[in-house]
Amino acid sequence: MSKDAKINLKELSLPETIDLAVALGKKQYSGRQLYKWIFNRGVDNFAEMTDLGKSFRELLSERCEIKKLQAANKVASEDGTVKTVWRTEDKLFIESVLIPDDDRLTLCMSSQAGCPIGCDFCATGKMGFKRNLTAGEIYDQYLLTKLSLEAGVTITNIVFMGMGEPLLNYDNLIKATNALTAQSGAGMSARKITVSTVGPVNGIYRLAEDNPRLNLAISLHTAIETKRRKLIPIAGKYPLSKLKEAAIHFAKVADHRITFEYLLIKDINDSLDDAKALAEYVRGIPCKINLITYNTVKGLPYRRPSEDAILAFRDYLYPRAPAVTLRKSKGADIAAACGQLAGRQS
Repeated sequence: MSKDAKINLKELSLPETIDLAVALGKKQYSGRQLYKWIFNRGVDNFAEMTDLGKSFRELLSERCEIKKLQAANKVASEDGTVKTVWRTEDKLFIESVLIPDDDRLTLCMSSQAGCPIGCDFCATGKMGFKRNLTAGEIYDQYLLTKLSLEAGVTITNIVFMGMGEPLLNYDNLIKATNALTAQSGAGMSARKITVSTVGPVNGIYRLAEDNPRLNLAISLHTAIETKRRKLIPIAGKYPLSKLKEAAIHFAKVADHRITFEYLLIKDINDSLDDAKALAEYVRGIPCKINLITYNTVKGLPYRRPSEDAILAFRDYLYPRAPAVTLRKSKGADIAAACGQLAGRQS
């Protein structure tokens, strides 16, 4: 950063914002007020921060700025799902998805522009990896979505199941979740936030140490090692045995169940043998299993299983697994469903 570059306040934590206020000659509470204006109220004009002194606001204008994502496109599905394409300052495109479901309103957020994992069935994996999102860019997906909602409509849940592998952008993920759970930020309960990962085990152990109140979802997709390495290239680095040890550790430290996400793909992982392997794998892990039917991605050969195959898989699993849910897939008509996000401006 050049000597004259302004500080982007959207990238500061609460302690860092307080330290900045003190460095500028103000009391700690002025830093807390400043943080709340930015992260809770979404104000990006210093002149509007009316409980800060005029001299402080002028100093902030000279030294600091408040950057934000730009909404490039927004599309709504027939089922109420809304996908927003965001443009970053360096002209990359990322996506978030707002998903209504009964009394819940879930925001699915991205942690990276593109993805380095390269899962064979996933549109994001096929677009390659651009870069990690900053903590501010991650949080902005929530903040700007919140500000766009009608009065009285509240985002109840956050899931990091959008573009990217969250645990490979660990520090920025934690910084963003701290803002999401701070009372002067979004004020959400950590139990309403889910981090979904394909399984970098070191990240799972770090998450268990740093914030085990967050929910952990592991994108498993098969409990057969050879199949998993074909579907998820990074699986060779994190074998199923090591992933299971990490899952058990997280569940023990967190004292609540983890989730295994399982994407059912026709003739790939939807047989009864696959169901048996999955039931055996999760034995001894406090968990629930979310079954998701594959959503077609243009240019890829994978397809959704038949309804009979889906139900047979589910019915074999339960009660052999502690809890099994066949999750409704939403937003497929706007390429917003699981595995379809590709960062296109569409």
